[in-house]
Amino acid sequence: MREIEASIVDSFVLVVSLETPDGGKAGMVTEVSRLSAAKMIIEGRAVLANESQKETYMAQQEAARKAAEKLDLTKRIQVAILADPEANSPLPARRNSDSPSARK
Repeated sequence: MREIEASIVDSFVLVVSLETPDGGKAGMVTEVSRLSAAKMIIEGRAVLANESQKETYMAQQEAARKAAEKLDLTKRIQVAILADPEANSPLPARRNSDSPSARK
């Protein structure tokens, strides 16, 4: 196991799962530590990802990040202040029949 771990250059690597008798699904790409990758390779549960699988995984991660950022932006409340052109004009005087001056 130490030989396999030592042969892996990066501290975190992408592995592709293999089908296993205990229900493991083949083709799932996951980022794991060197130690975990070495253990999974020895146990026959995964292999190192090739360049094509790495690129696909990174593209999916980028798309998921962008979608999460977009969702976060949609949750923010946006307020727009609009100027009313009639807001500065004087209001007409109101006549209220219930006021004391209107009763006279």
